[in-house]
Amino acid sequence: MRNHVNRELYDKEEPDDRSKGVRAMKFFKGQENARVYCKEVKTMDKTTVIIAVEVLKRKKQTKLKHKEINIIHRVASYEYETIKKC
Repeated sequence: MRNHVNRELYDKEEPDDRSKGVRAMKFFKGQENARVYCKEVKTMDKTTVIIAVEVLKRKKQTKLKHKEINIIHRVASYEYETIKKC
């Protein structure tokens, strides 16, 4: 899937400047609408790494509410480190 992303299933979740790099994997759209909030980070060799951080079992509305924004801010605030294994 090199450089091809299905925005229906994986997309940015950046409601403000504090949320840079946060993405959501979307499952069961139209049903439970579960999400895994992730952070995209680049390694030194420019490889994109997706780190799954928090699960939201059900998103009930289209707009982001306070609960989702808190999760997004929390995911964005963590510090991530990638380690290359030889």
